[in-house]
Amino acid sequence: MPQLTAIAILAVLYAAAVLRVRRRRGIVHVRRVVSFAAGIALLVVAVTIADETFARHMAQHLLIGDLAPLLLVLGLNGPLLRPVLAFRPVRALRVLSHPLVALPLWAIDLCAWHVTPLFRAAVEHEGVHAVQHLLFFTCGALLWSALLELLPGPRWFRTPQRLGYLGVMWLVSLVLSQVFLWSSHPYYYASLSDQRAGGGIMLVEGTAVMLAVLVWLLWCALVPSADRGAAAVRS
Repeated sequence: MPQLTAIAILAVLYAAAVLRVRRRRGIVHVRRVVSFAAGIALLVVAVTIADETFARHMAQHLLIGDLAPLLLVLGLNGPLLRPVLAFRPVRALRVLSHPLVALPLWAIDLCAWHVTPLFRAAVEHEGVHAVQHLLFFTCGALLWSALLELLPGPRWFRTPQRLGYLGVMWLVSLVLSQVFLWSSHPYYYASLSDQRAGGGIMLVEGTAVMLAVLVWLLWCALVPSADRGAAAVRS
């Protein structure tokens, strides 16, 4: 399967980057490696899910476009990305990770694939389905990269703005989930209960992730970095 091949290539490239950083710096952050490995595992699970129902389709989309990108971004840092950023076209695309670009891109992509005929096209055509997954993953990775500042972001993007950014993310997910939860007719599959289950999955997952990231952002803002480092050593 092409998607599994792409995931394997991503894992190999990350392993090579970790080895390069270890040779040059003598340091490997185990938590980053574990996070990235968990993200890879979620991608493998997602692309192998039998998605014959809307609820399973929704679970697959959330793994590919939300949870896996979050874990992969947490597994990266500047030194690991340096070889990729050395390419001029990649540097030019860094604008896509700007908060005011990444958030609208993610929201438009998420809604377009779920409330337009694009969803039906993805169900019926394997090529369109692969493009859908690629866009979910790419937009999700850009979204989390901007929020968690994988690379230095704009100076104005501080804790209050980041919290607002997170709130908009949750609001988009909330509104979209309500469309499926409260609709009086099924959109893509015959079962209305299946569609509502998919909306419920989106609501629960989006809220849980939002709360977890909210706690993390507040902790980072309230606890000085030196204290966080000492706490990490003690743990």
